[in-house]
Amino acid sequence: QVQLVDSGGGLVQTGGSLRLSCAASGRALSSYAMAWFRQAPGKEREFVAAISTNGASTDYADFVKGRFTISRDNVKKMLYLQMNSLSPEDTAVYYCAARRYTTGSRKDDYPYWGQGTQVTVSS
Repeated sequence: QVQLVDSGGGLVQTGGSLRLSCAASGRALSSYAMAWFRQAPGKEREFVAAISTNGASTDYADFVKGRFTISRDNVKKMLYLQMNSLSPEDTAVYYCAARRYTTGSRKDDYPYWGQGTQVTVSS
Protein backbone atom coordinates (compact mmCIF):
# COMPACT_ATOMS: atom_id res chain seq x y z
CA GLN A 1 0.00 0.00 0.00
CA VAL A 2 3.00 2.31 0.36
CA GLN A 3 6.25 2.57 -1.58
CA LEU A 4 9.40 4.08 -0.04
CA VAL A 5 12.46 5.66 -1.66
CA ASP A 6 15.29 6.76 0.64
CA SER A 7 18.12 9.13 -0.22
CA GLY A 8 20.62 11.57 1.23
CA GLY A 9 23.51 9.25 2.00
CA GLY A 10 27.09 10.05 1.12
CA LEU A 11 30.64 10.43 2.37
CA VAL A 12 31.28 12.59 5.43
CA GLN A 13 34.19 13.08 7.82
CA THR A 14 34.12 12.13 11.49
CA GLY A 15 32.07 14.69 13.43
CA GLY A 16 30.10 15.74 10.39
CA SER A 17 26.37 15.66 9.68
CA LEU A 18 23.98 14.22 7.12
CA ARG A 19 20.22 14.33 6.66
CA LEU A 20 18.57 11.25 5.20
CA SER A 21 15.18 11.50 3.50
CA CYS A 22 12.52 8.94 2.66
CA ALA A 23 9.78 9.76 0.17
CA ALA A 24 6.55 7.77 0.37
CA SER A 25 3.88 7.20 -2.25
CA GLY A 26 0.57 5.39 -2.20
CA ARG A 27 -1.77 5.48 0.80
CA ALA A 28 -1.80 8.31 3.33
CA LEU A 29 1.38 8.33 5.38
CA SER A 30 -0.57 9.21 8.53
CA SER A 31 -1.67 5.56 8.79
CA TYR A 32 1.91 4.30 9.17
CA ALA A 33 4.45 4.29 11.92
CA MET A 34 7.91 4.65 10.42
CA ALA A 35 11.49 3.82 11.31
CA TRP A 36 15.11 3.82 10.22
CA PHE A 37 17.33 0.73 10.29
CA ARG A 38 20.95 0.28 9.23
CA GLN A 39 23.13 -2.59 8.10
CA ALA A 40 26.93 -2.66 7.97
CA PRO A 41 28.81 -5.18 5.79
CA GLY A 42 28.75 -8.61 7.41
CA LYS A 43 26.38 -7.44 10.14
CA GLU A 44 22.67 -7.92 10.76
CA ARG A 45 20.23 -5.11 10.11
CA GLU A 46 19.71 -3.14 13.33
CA PHE A 47 17.15 -0.66 14.65
CA VAL A 48 18.08 3.03 14.68
CA ALA A 49 14.95 5.10 15.38
CA ALA A 50 11.16 5.05 15.05
CA ILE A 51 8.36 7.60 15.01
CA SER A 52 4.62 7.26 15.59
CA THR A 53 1.91 7.99 13.01
CA ASN A 54 1.48 11.64 14.02
CA GLY A 55 5.05 12.23 15.14
CA ALA A 56 4.09 12.59 18.80
CA SER A 57 6.31 9.73 19.99
CA THR A 58 9.84 8.73 19.04
CA ASP A 59 12.15 5.89 20.00
CA TYR A 60 15.92 5.65 19.55
CA ALA A 61 18.56 2.98 19.84
CA ASP A 62 20.92 3.71 22.73
CA PHE A 63 23.92 4.18 20.46
CA VAL A 64 22.34 7.14 18.59
CA LYS A 65 20.55 8.98 21.41
CA GLY A 66 21.59 12.62 21.52
CA ARG A 67 23.07 12.48 18.01
CA PHE A 68 20.24 11.49 15.65
CA THR A 69 16.75 12.97 15.28
CA ILE A 70 13.88 11.30 13.44
CA SER A 71 11.02 13.43 12.09
CA ARG A 72 8.19 13.23 9.59
CA ASP A 73 5.94 15.40 7.44
CA ASN A 74 2.70 13.60 6.65
CA VAL A 75 1.48 16.32 4.26
CA LYS A 76 4.62 16.01 2.12
CA LYS A 77 4.79 12.24 2.74
CA MET A 78 8.39 12.49 3.92
CA LEU A 79 10.46 10.87 6.66
CA TYR A 80 13.80 12.30 7.79
CA LEU A 81 16.79 11.29 9.87
CA GLN A 82 19.12 14.09 10.95
CA MET A 83 22.48 12.59 11.89
CA ASN A 84 25.05 14.66 13.80
CA SER A 85 28.43 13.88 15.36
CA LEU A 86 28.95 10.98 12.98
CA SER A 87 31.69 8.43 13.59
CA PRO A 88 33.11 5.60 11.45
CA GLU A 89 30.97 3.17 13.47
CA ASP A 90 27.92 4.76 11.83
CA THR A 91 29.04 3.58 8.38
CA ALA A 92 26.26 1.40 6.96
CA VAL A 93 23.43 1.22 4.47
CA TYR A 94 20.45 3.01 6.01
CA TYR A 95 16.89 1.88 5.24
CA CYS A 96 13.57 3.55 5.93
CA ALA A 97 10.66 1.30 6.86
CA ALA A 98 6.93 1.53 7.54
CA ARG A 99 4.22 -0.45 9.28
CA ARG A 100 0.56 0.13 10.10
CA TYR A 101 -0.20 2.21 13.21
CA THR A 102 2.23 1.20 15.98
CA THR A 103 6.01 1.46 16.16
CA GLY A 104 8.41 -1.40 16.71
CA SER A 105 12.14 -2.00 17.04
CA ARG A 106 12.47 -5.31 15.20
CA LYS A 107 13.03 -5.48 11.46
CA ASP A 108 10.47 -8.26 11.15
CA ASP A 109 7.79 -5.83 12.39
CA TYR A 110 8.06 -3.73 9.22
CA PRO A 111 6.63 -5.01 5.91
CA TYR A 112 7.52 -1.96 3.78
CA TRP A 113 11.11 -0.91 3.03
CA GLY A 114 13.09 1.57 1.00
CA GLN A 115 15.99 0.46 -1.19
CA GLY A 116 18.66 1.79 1.18
CA THR A 117 21.15 4.65 1.02
CA GLN A 118 24.87 4.34 1.79
CA VAL A 119 26.40 6.40 4.59
CA THR A 120 30.20 6.34 4.86
CA VAL A 121 32.04 8.17 7.65
CA SER A 122 35.79 8.58 7.21
CA SER A 123 38.35 8.98 10.00
